Amino acid sequence: MPKGEGKVLSQNKKAGHDYFIEETIEAGIVLQGTEIKSIRNGKVQLKDSFVRIRNNEAWISNMHISPYEQGNRFNHDPVRSRKLLLKKKQIAELIGRTKQDGYTIVPLKMYIKDGFAKVLIGVGKGKKNYDKRDDLKKKEAKRDVERAFKASQQG
Repeated sequence: MPKGEGKVLSQNKKAGHDYFIEETIEAGIVLQGTEIKSIRNGKVQLKDSFVRIRNNEAWISNMHISPYEQGNRFNHDPVRSRKLLLKKKQIAELIGRTKQDGYTIVPLKMYIKDGFAKVLIGVGKGKKNYDKRDDLKKKEAKRDVERAFKASQQG
């Protein structure tokens, strides 16, 4: 966990399965009204979300933040696009990386840091099906080795 990172509220485990993550950047996020209360309650999901650059601004789409229970008429749209707070230099770097074939920007996790909601985004290259199978084989082999080691320690 990076220094100063708070409680992780949501993780995109599918991103690690579908992409080779090469670089990560921490970004703030622009929220409306009751969204931060829902986030603090852990009612956020990054599963099918993605980041897109429009007009030299980074926007996160398909991130689901459930409406706040006590929010009445001031509640927000659960899946609206939200602006990410990044420096111009970081956005220019992201634009350069995503112009390469096969690269995309995906949110990896959301957490609270120093009272502010932060999103960890990663620049990743899409995995092919054989890469995914290879990763699963490595994971399974590692698990088998750990089981054998544990059994030898106990016996």
